Formats: sequence, structure tokens, C-alpha cells
Amino acid sequence: MPLGNGFLLAIPRLLGILRTSRRFPHTTFPFARMLGCDFLISRGVHCVVAGKISTARETETATALQLAGQVDEEGFPARASWDNVAATRFDRDWQGNNPDPQRKSEVRLLWSPDVLYLRFLARYRGITVFTDAEPNGRRDQLWERDVAEVFLQPPESSARHYKEIEVSPNGFWIDLDIAPGEKRDLRSGLRRRVKVDDQNKTWIAELALPMKSLTANFDPTKAWRANFFRVEGASEPRFYSAWRPTATPVPNFHIPESFGKLVFET
Repeated sequence: MPLGNGFLLAIPRLLGILRTSRRFPHTTFPFARMLGCDFLISRGVHCVVAGKISTARETETATALQLAGQVDEEGFPARASWDNVAATRFDRDWQGNNPDPQRKSEVRLLWSPDVLYLRFLARYRGITVFTDAEPNGRRDQLWERDVAEVFLQPPESSARHYKEIEVSPNGFWIDLDIAPGEKRDLRSGLRRRVKVDDQNKTWIAELALPMKSLTANFDPTKAWRANFFRVEGASEPRFYSAWRPTATPVPNFHIPESFGKLVFET
């Protein structure tokens, strides 16, 4: 609906009032859709969108929910368990620009005292994978083809020490222990399950990561640092997407300062 000139002229004054008012969170809602939610969210204020309250916390914090049900015959959570978990979604590049809904990624996490479970759902335009790997599915340089990635930094880690786990649409994987000047095989003992849906152009990867390979003393009351990524494309320019943008001039996921928070809930 077009807005009258009088309303348009009043916007700067209205924004000034909202920025300084002690009642900012309470007076904002009636104007949220007209003024845009980015201004509000950037200040940590609630913004109602399509009947759901969205906050800055949702864009900075991922949640792993404690597994309440049983695992299936392959040792992964049943579908109903995943449905109860809030999804972390992203479709922008590593700088936070150029959204591509056809390459949207969704991550869900579940935990038990012994295992951290992850489920990636990736929309894709095309799939490019290696055709060779070690007998157990490990593939070095896996990131040179399409992958979903998680970087995990438990609370006892130093500032630049974290774990990197990747999985491809055909089930190949790599796990690494990253530290300054050092990159070692993590040897986590992970398990994975991958399914490609050609009709809907999605692929799903489930990972079961032994908790002991990630942290010496798992304490669900302590938050971790984490980030999630996707790489897609047969040749440059490829699509490098990130949950928490790294904002580097060229694609670089190894920026722990940009990691978001991962919390464990029961």
C-alpha cells in the first residue's frame, strides 16, 4: 500500500524517537513491518515476522537438543527426533551476501552424553563429487568438491583450536583437528548416512560424532563455539556459504572469531 508524503517525512523523526526511547522494545512492534526488521534485530530487539518471534539470538546461536528417543537400527536418531529440533538455516555466501534459496542449507543437532548428532539438509543446483576415496570413505582435500561442513570449538579449546568435519553428497568424509600451524587427522570414529533426492534436488547427511573425540569432559551446561558451511560448484566461482559470515575478501572458513554459539538443551 503506498504511503502518504506526510508519513514519509515523519520517518526520520520517528526513528530518532525509537532509538532513544526507554520504551523502544514496546513501541517498535506496530511499525516493524513498515520500517523493516533488520534495524530492530541488529539491536537485539524482538521483531514479529509471520507470527513468529525472531531475535538476534536465533542468528548467533545454534541449539543441540538432548536426544529423548531411541536410535534406529543404523544407530541414528529416528526422524521424529529430528522434527523436534530447531533448525539453523543459511543461504548466503561467506560474506553474508548473495542469498541463493536453491542452495539453502539447514542444520539440526541432537546430543547424548556419548554422541553429538548432526543432520544437514542441503538444497542444490548441481552435485560435484570425487569418485575415489579410501576404503572407509575418508577423502583428503574433500572441500575441493561439494561438501557440508561443521567447525566445532569446545570450551576448553584455545582461541584458534577447533575440529573440522566434512561430508559430501556421496558419503565421503574427512575429520581434522585444527590448531595454529597444525592440521592433524582427528580420527573421530564418526559414522555417517547420506541420501540424495534427485526429484526435490536435496541431499541429507546425518553424522554421529563420538563426544570423546570432540571434548575430554563434556558438560552440557557449557556453550561451545561453532560454525556451519557449504561448498558447491564444479569450478570457480563456486558457492561458498556460511551460517556465520567470515567477511574475508576471498573465501575462508577458518576464522574462529566469526563462530557462533552452540548451546545444549534438554
